[in-house]
Amino acid sequence: MSTAVPAPSAELAAGLDRPLAVLHPDGSRHADAVLDAYLTDVDETMLTDFYVDMSIARRVDREAFTLTRQGSLVLWPPLLGQEAAQIGSCRALRDTDFLFGSYREHAIAVMRGVDPAGLLAVWQGNTLSGWDPYSHHLATPQIIIGAQTLHATGYAMATRIDGADDVAIAYLGDGAISEGDTNEAMVFASTFSAPVVFFCQNNQYAISEPVRVQSGSPLALRPTGFGIPALRVDGNDVLAVLAATRIAVERARTGGGPTFVEAVTYRMGPHTTTDDPTRYREDEEAAEWSAKDPIVRLERHLASSGVRTDRIREEAQVRCDQIARDMRDAVAEAHTPEAATIFDHVHAVPTQRVERQRAEHIAFVASVEGES
Repeated sequence: MSTAVPAPSAELAAGLDRPLAVLHPDGSRHADAVLDAYLTDVDETMLTDFYVDMSIARRVDREAFTLTRQGSLVLWPPLLGQEAAQIGSCRALRDTDFLFGSYREHAIAVMRGVDPAGLLAVWQGNTLSGWDPYSHHLATPQIIIGAQTLHATGYAMATRIDGADDVAIAYLGDGAISEGDTNEAMVFASTFSAPVVFFCQNNQYAISEPVRVQSGSPLALRPTGFGIPALRVDGNDVLAVLAATRIAVERARTGGGPTFVEAVTYRMGPHTTTDDPTRYREDEEAAEWSAKDPIVRLERHLASSGVRTDRIREEAQVRCDQIARDMRDAVAEAHTPEAATIFDHVHAVPTQRVERQRAEHIAFVASVEGES
């Protein structure tokens, strides 16, 4: 990665008129004055890795959706269509950077080495936390909208105090922009020059409400009011996402403070498996975004470059089939924990109140069993 070109800290909200992009839907590569300097290392191997990674992310998503319909999972929030945003941004980070996601960032969990059992346990209702955050430098999914932005900012501030150069990244959706937590996080991040990246996946809908309901202007304008530079990129262009995240990460790592990246993408599936998107969006809209599919776009680019895409598809298929088998095995082998374990990790050190509640629960269960 080139570091000769400084991060555009003075360019507030680059890409406002049109999201920055280098890969167009037809697969053609175009120059971009802001992004190109951060893509000098892109080669066939990297592009192939991106294709396989995104294919795996999509297969994980589809397999989990099917498992939900079969009754093996309680719920699943699909990421279909957002693969480039998650894979491209995650690939811009180093292993020690800490990621704070919401509930739809399944791809970054896979990229960080979370196994299928850990990925699915929460959605089976078997645990409150599917993996050890410190082993993967990845916080477990945050259900409270926008809360992860505070966690990421606090972690980044602590990292700076410790003298380390690790970066935190907060993944959030367009709906989180209107939450108080997110705005408070940006106030702190800006004030204390925290090395944090706010990575917004604008997938056009906050549950059933289109983004235009909460903002009449690009979301990338919001953080500029806090003095935070922003970049707005095509979130279905994995290379544009990679470059924008690299810019933001480099700026944070070298003391420049926070940056906001808006990745303009589309949630091709429902909000969750309990949602019916046909009730609030038109088929024509979904079809228009389907033509911008991030995986198809990259495959077209590879093919136009003379790469044997059939071999890459075969490799991806083998990897996808294996992880799908692993997911089915993980669900089949999972055990429902004892109900009293819900009290185990409420606090790092158990409190008297929690222990009293545990005792009351155990006594209640015993009384019911005694009656039966």
